[in-house]
Amino acid sequence: MEKLKFTKMQGAGNDYIYVNGFTQKIDNPSALAVRLSDRHFGIGSDGLVLILPSDTCDFRMQMFNSDGSEAEMCGNASRCVAKFVYDNGLTTKKEITLETKAGVKYITLLDGDAKARKVTVDMGEPILAPTLIPVEIAEEPVLNYPLDIDGKIWEISCVSMGNPHAVVFTEGIHDLDLPLLGPKFETNPIFPRKTNTEFIEVVDRNNLNMRVWERGAGETLACGTGACAAAVAAVLNNHCDRNVTVHLLGGDLEIEWNVCNNHVYMTGEAVTVFEGELVD
Repeated sequence: MEKLKFTKMQGAGNDYIYVNGFTQKIDNPSALAVRLSDRHFGIGSDGLVLILPSDTCDFRMQMFNSDGSEAEMCGNASRCVAKFVYDNGLTTKKEITLETKAGVKYITLLDGDAKARKVTVDMGEPILAPTLIPVEIAEEPVLNYPLDIDGKIWEISCVSMGNPHAVVFTEGIHDLDLPLLGPKFETNPIFPRKTNTEFIEVVDRNNLNMRVWERGAGETLACGTGACAAAVAAVLNNHCDRNVTVHLLGGDLEIEWNVCNNHVYMTGEAVTVFEGELVD
């Protein structure tokens, strides 16, 4: 690879490097994700996203965390993919199907300009069965399960939105030492594929504050699937109604858990930060 054209994009501060896989081939995307994500010696990001052809959908997304591990899905990244393919003339559709490792996602582009665009993603139905999340707890749904971390009990509610989440409702989330605490949730033995962890403060029936420790990336400014999981867990615990705004360090996401079809819808901005070319 002599030259690599890329686009840096973010949704609610969840930033990734996007590469057009129709015109460029990446031999080792895992290693490239590690190299480019470094915020001191690389471009700086939460990971790498490849936009690829699909046999079943309009496009396919393949994504890698900043540690090189491949992830099933990212809601914020899927919104940015939709903006990328529309803004770069890869499609004229405003309703796009996207193939991911967590299944097909249906994305709707709302009004916007060249800088930012609001995008809604149909994230599908939340997964509550422990074996499918996966989490090694023998109850369904997993709500307020006491998890011992270094002698302190944290109550977790577990949801999958195509990837595993442990949601913790607590107070003082901005005082938590996430670099110390997050890895102990992520690698706990009850999560056979590790987990993302959301620390949630309930503001009222329609608002949640959130910090997130992402599996393979550490603390990030936002996590779309995590915001969806948090909203579902909040409804199941009777903290919130089915329309919730999740306030993250990088911005807000609007989440609806639809009562008719059981699907979770996420709406937020997708923003192009800059474009560039990497020369080896």
